Amino acid sequence: MSQYKIPESVLVVIYTPALDVLLIERADKPGFWQSVTGSKDTPDEALLTTAIREVAEETGIDATQFALRDWQISNVYEIYPVWRHRYAPGVTQNTEHVFGLCVSPDVTVRLAPREHVQYQWLPWQTAADRCFSASNAEAILLLPEFNQN
Repeated sequence: MSQYKIPESVLVVIYTPALDVLLIERADKPGFWQSVTGSKDTPDEALLTTAIREVAEETGIDATQFALRDWQISNVYEIYPVWRHRYAPGVTQNTEHVFGLCVSPDVTVRLAPREHVQYQWLPWQTAADRCFSASNAEAILLLPEFNQN
């Protein structure tokens, strides 16, 4: 595996049928709340595989047991300078692919303590307001349109 992150990632909005959204707080940036995100491990890793792996790694949730959907939305954004050292020299943009995962309201969440320190379930509008990432907030605001429980 390369020493650098691949600048292609997934964003997985995890939500309940009542449209409560799971947000997790980053361990390396207290106060930065987000949905599950993560880069492909290899250039040829399928995006669905990346989404399933990242959800399991970050929340302990088995996405294969719930309705995981590719929303067919891609965002290209500038990588925050604080995280650019993780990418190859000269890489400044990432392509993020958005997924939605509808889970039961009683699903157990087990955070990866090195990545996230706490989680909360919030109504979708409140969750969108809490996200530090504009693309994450925009994805959450689309939730009513993509919700298919």
